[in-house]
Amino acid sequence: MGQHRMRAAEQLILDLPVRPALGRGDFFVTEANAMAVAQIDAWRHWSGNKFMLVGPKGSGKTHLAHVWQRESEGDVVGAETLAHADIPALAARPVCVENVDRIAGDGAGEDALFHLHNLALSEGHALLMTAQVPPARLGLALPDLRSRLMGTQFAQLELPDDVLLSAVLAKLFDDRQLTPDARVINYLVPRMRRSFDTAQRLVAAIDGAALARRRPITLAIARDCLDRMTPEGET
Repeated sequence: MGQHRMRAAEQLILDLPVRPALGRGDFFVTEANAMAVAQIDAWRHWSGNKFMLVGPKGSGKTHLAHVWQRESEGDVVGAETLAHADIPALAARPVCVENVDRIAGDGAGEDALFHLHNLALSEGHALLMTAQVPPARLGLALPDLRSRLMGTQFAQLELPDDVLLSAVLAKLFDDRQLTPDARVINYLVPRMRRSFDTAQRLVAAIDGAALARRRPITLAIARDCLDRMTPEGET
């Protein structure tokens, strides 16, 4: 049974499409993100030359934004930094603004995004944005910015499904040159918080615990590390 599970897990991972992201690993495509990935692939044909990735924390917005950055040769900036940014310089190439919802009600931030939006599009450069909520629910105070973003097309990213989370865990272990028993991943996936951030912290914790105990990664070590994780996914 153990060997059967190992072969099944290996086949699962081998069957997944892969795309590189910032040289930090592979971006796996499943039903949880396929629509968003398709839109990123078609970024040159976005309606109005702009698009928004929407999803909860840990759903992979940042990861996919950096995939787009690599393909578009653009920039990625946090919305919170826009008030002090060089807007004309940012507008001189494709640009992604992350966490647009975080500047809702911030006059300086909203004004900066308004000018970046207008300048980037007027110069023919694509604008990608990310947020936890769709454009109509951003809660922006600046009417002109709100009206410009209201009709922006968007794709909803879901939290990682079992297939995606299994592949991410396997890749994170592989990045550390670790090959845990397939039972470890099978145990973690249905019990851990569904987020890429949690997966990264959990794999790091398991690696650290195994090194400290000078033992290979076992199901007992993985279970202990998972039990120590807080609801927010931090040790």
